Amino acid sequence: MSQDYAEAGQLDSRLPPIFERYRYEARYLVQILREVQDALGHLPAAALSAVARALCLPRARVEGVAGFYSFFHLTPVGRYRVLFSDNITDRMLGSGELIDRLCNKLWVERGKVSEDRLVSVDTTSCTGMCDQGPALLVNGRPLTRMSAERIDRISELIRKQAPLSDWPREYFLIEDNIRRYDELLGRQWPNGEALKAAVARGREAMLAEMKLSNLRGRGGAGFTTHIKWESARRAPCAGEAPARYVVCNADEGEPGTFKDRVLLSSYADLLFDGISIAGFTIGATLGLVYLRGEYAYLLPALNENLARRRRDGLLGTRVLGEDDFNFDIEIHLGVGAYVCGEETALLESLEGKRGVPRIRPPFPATEGYLGQPTVVNNVETLCKAALIAVNGGAWFAGLGTKQSTGTKLLSISGDVETPGIYEYPFGVSVAQVLNDCGAGNAQAVQVSGPSGTCLAMHEFSRRIAFEDVPTAGAFMVFGEHRDMFEVARNFAHFFAHESCGFCTPCRVGTSLVANCMDKIASGQGSQHDINEIFKIHRLLHAASHCGLGQSACNPLFDTLNKFRPAYERRLRSLAFKPAFDLDQALASARQMTGRDDPAAHFGLAAGLPGVEA
Repeated sequence: MSQDYAEAGQLDSRLPPIFERYRYEARYLVQILREVQDALGHLPAAALSAVARALCLPRARVEGVAGFYSFFHLTPVGRYRVLFSDNITDRMLGSGELIDRLCNKLWVERGKVSEDRLVSVDTTSCTGMCDQGPALLVNGRPLTRMSAERIDRISELIRKQAPLSDWPREYFLIEDNIRRYDELLGRQWPNGEALKAAVARGREAMLAEMKLSNLRGRGGAGFTTHIKWESARRAPCAGEAPARYVVCNADEGEPGTFKDRVLLSSYADLLFDGISIAGFTIGATLGLVYLRGEYAYLLPALNENLARRRRDGLLGTRVLGEDDFNFDIEIHLGVGAYVCGEETALLESLEGKRGVPRIRPPFPATEGYLGQPTVVNNVETLCKAALIAVNGGAWFAGLGTKQSTGTKLLSISGDVETPGIYEYPFGVSVAQVLNDCGAGNAQAVQVSGPSGTCLAMHEFSRRIAFEDVPTAGAFMVFGEHRDMFEVARNFAHFFAHESCGFCTPCRVGTSLVANCMDKIASGQGSQHDINEIFKIHRLLHAASHCGLGQSACNPLFDTLNKFRPAYERRLRSLAFKPAFDLDQALASARQMTGRDDPAAHFGLAAGLPGVEA
C-alpha cells in the first residue's frame, strides 16, 4: 500500500492532461488507460482509482477493463518488455529456441520479470510480421528477422540499458514485401482522388455504384457492402445527439494475416479516402479506425496523414467545400485482444468497455457505436470502395467472378520461397498461388488463419472465392516435413488463450481441447481423446456466443480428417488412458522414504498378500 500512496502523490501532474485530452469522456476509457500506462509503466491501483474518479465510473468497471486486455499490466513488467510472436510460422522459423536463448542470456524466466525489474520476456499470439519472422515486440516496437546473433546483441543492449533509439536500425526494418500487384496495389493513389470522385457522383449515385460492383466484405464473412451502407443510411438515428458513424476494423489479429499492415503503411491515403467515401454516402460525421496494438508504431505517421488531410480540406467542416459534408477521422489503438476483430466486440472496445461480443440483432448498421447507425468495414474493403468511386461499379464487377467480384490480397507465409503480399482476381486456384510463391513441397495450406480451412494436396485445385474457398487473407503454407498435429496444437492453444471468457462453452471448451492436444502430445492419449475433441467441436459450434468459439475447433477437425496419422502415431493405446500418472506422482514420496518395493508403487501392490489394489 505504501507504494500505491507514493504513486498517488505523483499522479496529480501526469494524469489530468490525459483526461483533458479525452474530455473526461468514459467512451475513451481504453485509450485513457493506454496513455496512463505509457506514462507510468503499468497501471497501479492508485491510477485506476484516479481514472475512475475522473470519469465518474465505478472502480470495478475500470479495473475490469484493465484486466481484460493483454497489453494492460496491473503490476510492473520491467523497463524492457519483450514479447516474442508465438504464431506457428514464427515457431517454424525457430522462435522457441530464440526465446530460450534470450532468457538464458538475461537470467530471466519466461513469463516473469527479472529481479532487478529491468526486463520481462514472454510471448504474444501474433505480431503481424509473419512474412519476416521470427519477430518480437520490445516496448511495443516490432523487430523482425531475429537470429541467434541478433538475440545475443539484444541481450547486451538490454543489460547496458541502451535506449531503443540506440539499437541497430536494421532490427526495426519492416518491409511491405509486395510480390504481386494488381488493380489496388499496382498504382499510386493521389491524396483525395477517390473522395473527389465520390462527391462528384453524389450520395445516391455512389450507393448505386456500390450495388453495381457487388463488393463483398474482405474480412472473410463476405457480407455485401452496399447492403450495410444502405441500411445505415436509411436507419433512423436515436438519442439526444443523433449521428451516424463509419468504423474501420484494422484489428487484423488472425495469425498469418498482415495485409492491413501494408495498406496502412503504404496506402493510407486510399484507406482514408474509402472511410470518407463511406461517411459521405451514409451521412456520417465521424470515422473511427480501430488499429491493432501491435501496429502502434504506425500511429504517428497515420495521425500526421490525418492532419495533412485536414489542412487540405479533405477532413473537418465543409469537406471539399460541400456545405452538408462535415466529417473527421479518429484512430483508436487496441491493446491486445483477438476477439476485438469481431465487429460488435470492437464496438464495445471503442466505447471504452471490455471487448465482449454483443448479441445480434440488432446489427451495427442500425444500432452500432453509441447506439447509432454504424458501418463497420475492414481496411481492404474500404480501399476497394475507393477504387469503385474512381472507376465505377461496372468496372469492378468485371474483375474476379460473378459472386466474388474484384481482387483479393493474400498474406502468404510459411514454407515458401517468397513470403509477402500477393494480389489476385478472385477465382485464382490454390495451385497457382503456391506456384507463384515458390511452395513446391506443400502438403497443406491453412487458408484464412486458424478459424479458416485447412486444405490438403488433393484440394489444391480449388479456387479462392466466396463460392469455393473464402478467406480473410491469411495463406499459411506447410511443407511435407511439417507435423500437422503440432500446427493444430498451436492453434488450439491460440484459441484457448484468446477466448474472452464470456460464455462457458468457449471458455471451458477451448481449454479442454488444448488439454486434450497436450495429453496426446505427451504420449498419454488414446482414441477416447480424439472422440472427445469431436464432441467438443460439435458443442462449441452449436453453443458458443460468437465466431471465435464456433470456429475454435476448425483446424483440429480438418487435420483429424485429412492428416489423422499425425494424431494416431502419438496414441499410446486405443483404450482410455488417464493423463495423470498416479505412480509417477508417488516418486517423490518413495525417494524421501527410501522405498522402491512393489507396495510403494501404485498398481504393483495388488498382488501382495493382505494388500488391496
